[in-house]
Amino acid sequence: MRSKSFYVYILASQIGGTLYIGVTGDLIRRIAQHRLKLIESFTEKYDVTKLVYFEQFDAPENAIRREKQLKKWNRAWKIRLIEENNPNWDDLYPGIAGA
Repeated sequence: MRSKSFYVYILASQIGGTLYIGVTGDLIRRIAQHRLKLIESFTEKYDVTKLVYFEQFDAPENAIRREKQLKKWNRAWKIRLIEENNPNWDDLYPGIAGA
């Protein structure tokens, strides 16, 4: 049996734009919800739909702990994290969704 994965992700409105950090057990579905603006939220209001960073975890408590940690970081640290892993701020969603 395959174990379930949990994810912490960062969405951006554009390069250097508004950031949103979230956690989910189904990354593809959750990012699709943000992109389609299916849920009235911060991401819908500020058009934050570009997946620029994510981390995978085996346990939900580890993902939640990391989400809380990242949310406490200052903006410069978050930008550095994104740019170390995704220097062009490419949208990672098409690659994980098979689009």
